[in-house]
Amino acid sequence: MSLSRPALEARLRAGAPLILDGATGTELERRGVATRLPLWSAGALDSHPELVQQIHADYVACGVDVVTANTFRTQRRTLAHAGIADRARELTRRAVALARAAAGTRAWVFGSSPTLEDCYHPERVADPASLAREHAAHARNLALAGVDAILVETMNTQREAAAALRAARDANVPALASFVCWDGARLLSREPLADALRLAADEGACAVLVNCLPPSNAAACLDALAAQPLPFGIYPNLGEPEDELGFRRSEDLSPDVFGELAAGWAARGARVLGGCCGTTPAHLAALVARLR
Repeated sequence: MSLSRPALEARLRAGAPLILDGATGTELERRGVATRLPLWSAGALDSHPELVQQIHADYVACGVDVVTANTFRTQRRTLAHAGIADRARELTRRAVALARAAAGTRAWVFGSSPTLEDCYHPERVADPASLAREHAAHARNLALAGVDAILVETMNTQREAAAALRAARDANVPALASFVCWDGARLLSREPLADALRLAADEGACAVLVNCLPPSNAAACLDALAAQPLPFGIYPNLGEPEDELGFRRSEDLSPDVFGELAAGWAARGARVLGGCCGTTPAHLAALVARLR
């Protein structure tokens, strides 16, 4: 499937909500693959590529509209921590190819573009020159690999979100912008979510979202999301960050309850829904069943 910005914008505003897939990193861990930092899910691109593709395929079988390629940690900076900085383009291309093979003509493929440093530590955000240079390189790699759109996600500061969105625009790929909020309608940097949403619109995002937040905090973000003009969405996590694994899943929220929550967010106007860390194909299947 190919996707232009006008087609994406039209899809975001009409019809049923756009359904993203669920977690990749924690799903690898759930299926027995080690996801240690710094590479986290990117290590499986070498060790278990067939399982990465199978996870994507399992989400497609649930009826999702979008598969997010396993590029969350294929930036040069992260790979440098593992001594393989020169493989950024290769591994990004491999991740997108695996997602595309699973998606076929049934789903779009988005490229993940997260923070350069740990997404849970806004104090580690790089300097402006590094943000511009490194996000530009990642966006170019995603564009060359053939993604349909870039999902600028788990942003913990406005300035890094701006850099990533500018990089996507310069690469001529449509982008969605998503922020992480744990305590009310504020980014982890404590910047108001409403300000971040305005910045994302100014930088050309097609939609604005919150992700990797506990479902219990979604309600606190909905007013700010609904008050701005762009299509908006939510894809929460199930669990909590963990220093060695990156994230530890929680089994506390059943797929049925997850689907009910997503239906409630859709009733409030959410146009993009999915799952982040800790969610499984079963959670996405329940979400699809409730929304369709």
